[in-house]
Amino acid sequence: MIPINRRTVLKSLSLPFLGSSLNADFLTNADVSSVTEKLRQAVVFFATKAARHGGYVYQYSADLSKSEGEGVTGPDTVWVQPPGTPAVGLAMLRIYQRTGLKEALAAAIAAGECLTKGQLHSGCWTDKIEFAADTRKKVAYRADGKLKPKAFNVSTFDDNKTQSAVEFLLYLNSELKGENQKIRESLNIALKSLVDAQFPNGGFAQGFSEPADKTKPAALSASYPESWPKEYPGGKYWFFYTFNDSNIDNLIKILLLAERIEHEEKYRAAALKAGEFILKSQLPDPQPAWAQQYDFQMKPVWARKFEPPSISGGESQRILTTLMDLYLETGEKRYLQPIEPALAWLEKSRLSDGRIARFYELKTNRPLYFTKKYELTYNDSDLPTHYGFKVDDKTASIRKRFEKVSAMSERQRIKERDSKRQPRGISKPSAGEVEKIIAGLDARGAWVEPGKLKYHPKDDPTREVIRSETFMKNALILADWLAGNSTKS
Repeated sequence: MIPINRRTVLKSLSLPFLGSSLNADFLTNADVSSVTEKLRQAVVFFATKAARHGGYVYQYSADLSKSEGEGVTGPDTVWVQPPGTPAVGLAMLRIYQRTGLKEALAAAIAAGECLTKGQLHSGCWTDKIEFAADTRKKVAYRADGKLKPKAFNVSTFDDNKTQSAVEFLLYLNSELKGENQKIRESLNIALKSLVDAQFPNGGFAQGFSEPADKTKPAALSASYPESWPKEYPGGKYWFFYTFNDSNIDNLIKILLLAERIEHEEKYRAAALKAGEFILKSQLPDPQPAWAQQYDFQMKPVWARKFEPPSISGGESQRILTTLMDLYLETGEKRYLQPIEPALAWLEKSRLSDGRIARFYELKTNRPLYFTKKYELTYNDSDLPTHYGFKVDDKTASIRKRFEKVSAMSERQRIKERDSKRQPRGISKPSAGEVEKIIAGLDARGAWVEPGKLKYHPKDDPTREVIRSETFMKNALILADWLAGNSTKS
């Protein structure tokens, strides 16, 4: 049998796909080449037909005439928030690294350059990028020249928007060895903006339009307010310290990744400074956990009209995972010290249905909810449906991991740390799984599936969609299979 390698595969892309089943134990050139051709077809379709200006949204109608991110999108809008442009771009990069498909690398570069055109003067990104001239002029894009008065210029960490963009650009720039000037420059500006956006106590706001105010207190620890308004007071909540939507958790991961890729200690220092903020922001007894948001005096404060000053069951669980990650990274046991009291509080705060409330009233620990009219209440019978006022109880798995991590030797800790530092590993899909994925491709190279468009009118007739998440999942499985089989003989 002729040895198979990646170069051989890429030179034989013209071979047709064989309808027969793949045999994982006996591969031929045609088997590997056929899977490669189908993957190439899927990549080319998504990069040339689904992409707009090099970027992506969440999903499309099967004929690509309609699309949406977190809202209806036209042909000149792409999305940053995952599973938008950075997520698809990173998937394209991984496909290239596993298979050598040049079309995937070209798509990754196009997605990266799309992000450079959507970077704000404040240094990072918001939820989407506009390319239509009449809409674009309202936003302060760095690529368009000087900062325009009144143009929107708030970069955000909410929902992993900026963090996902920076992660993708870090990996892409590394792959390109810094030779794409636009991408290199955009990454440098974004990384500087991340560090500049950190407050003296290590906290981050949800959004920023300029560097953080360095005169804010650095040493205050969290405390309970004497009283707090029971009705939403309004205001620009996004400039306060926040844990909402894993903002700081994701920032710590990205800053540590930046230190490893860029080899600059300042990024690690910023990550550990954020860890200090986590330690300072744990409330004292009787609720030794975390609020969703704090004012500059380190007291829980209102965010949106359905996010009151409170202790957050959701954010507190995520923070415990981040504290363990910080311990693995540093070996400093002080990151483990807040975990036991917080876990004990979570366990005793469990609801009768086995879940945990998103919000608990300060000091009384009564679960807080809202009616559909956004009136604060202790009753959960009239909840709005757009927001999770109850979250899954993950305390059992958190405690199990905590006990494991706490008992690790130094050698085990380092091994676990190094394992977590690795990017997404190569899976080992079966030939049957690959065959099923390939069978799902249409003649264009698209994976079409049943579904509706969430943000279009209720009477929209669309019943088949193309999803970015499905493309990424399926394409990466094919790439993993090729990576695992292209050198077999």
